[in-house]
Amino acid sequence: MSTNNLPLPLARGPMNAPGLARLRKVLTDAEPQLIGEVARLGMGDPDAIALWYGEGDMPTPAFICDAAYEAMRAGQTFYSHKRGTPELRTALADYMSGICSQTVDIERVTVTSSGMHGILVAMQAILAAGDNAVVVGPVWPNAEATVRVVGAEPRVVSLNNENGVWRLDLEALFAACDDSTRLIFVNSPGNPTGWMLERDEQQAILDFARARGIWVMADEVYARLVYDRPVAPSFLDIAEEDDAVVVVNSFSKSWAMTGWRVGWLTHPPWISEVLAELIEYSTSSVQPFLQHAAVTAVTEGEPLVAEIRELCRVGRDIVTPALTAHPRVVMAPPVAAFYAFFQVEGMTDSLEWSKQLYRDTKVGVAPGRSFGPNGEGWIRLCFASSPEVLNTAMDRLTDYLNRP
Repeated sequence: MSTNNLPLPLARGPMNAPGLARLRKVLTDAEPQLIGEVARLGMGDPDAIALWYGEGDMPTPAFICDAAYEAMRAGQTFYSHKRGTPELRTALADYMSGICSQTVDIERVTVTSSGMHGILVAMQAILAAGDNAVVVGPVWPNAEATVRVVGAEPRVVSLNNENGVWRLDLEALFAACDDSTRLIFVNSPGNPTGWMLERDEQQAILDFARARGIWVMADEVYARLVYDRPVAPSFLDIAEEDDAVVVVNSFSKSWAMTGWRVGWLTHPPWISEVLAELIEYSTSSVQPFLQHAAVTAVTEGEPLVAEIRELCRVGRDIVTPALTAHPRVVMAPPVAAFYAFFQVEGMTDSLEWSKQLYRDTKVGVAPGRSFGPNGEGWIRLCFASSPEVLNTAMDRLTDYLNRP
């Protein structure tokens, strides 16, 4: 069964097409998004079990959709505040003050057209040609790509892995920084690994960055999808408001709003106007009727957040034993997020393996190489779908693994 109705990804055009020499080389030389290469095989196929993208099969609930519709009917269809409506920024400041150990002021909140848009405008504000950003990987590919898009150099420091358990080597992270390092980027809870920074590690990173004048950008979009506590540790728990720390969040995951494209940044107040101008140069503002629905989501949606977290817990408990029972698979239960990231013995090309898996079983997964070279040999599977879908997928996947 199909878990989404997204359009088919476009095939990558010939790289010797006339005129490409006039474009930026960093873009024409970029590798295609490998998850899309697999998805292109089956998106739109009603028999596909689409576990390749970072979204579940729960549609956005009616109370959020109704709020957007009512706002449109009420005429909220004009240009809006560049950094977000006061109502939404207030709601987000209150929300984060409630889940973090420090109060978050409204002047530190900027609403963006998705978490990805937030990352892009923050990168544009911080990085320039000649700078480098140290990125903790394996990681969602757009993070490293965005560093390149703004003209800076990404330096990936890989998490260490032991029997499927991922850990950060802080000494290696710090050793990768030099006089040209402007930013440390960390995604915790992590996509694709399900790894999570603990408080002492966050404090060590913040202390190091403060001492050297380096920014910290923390992608915390999975902060509510954690299985041993109510919320993941956040840099907002320990950073002072004037620290050079940007935290990225999104409505996509915890409120089942992937297609709505609404996110937000929490940042020092002194970069507010710079962010406002960068938004002016790109999207001008988030659609006001979407912002009205986002207010409803964040103020009335705690039962929904709990429901999604429980759905993911059930999904994790279906997928983990099915995979770890197989002798060819190496994997540890993820502590957060909604991905199984597993290694398959004998697999050397995760892209081709994922394509063949789909051709043979109609189960769609993401190749580990999508998340950087250190992800090769691994596969990511999103378990934010219904138990019925996941049980069928595990039956097909384990049968495929058993083949000679």
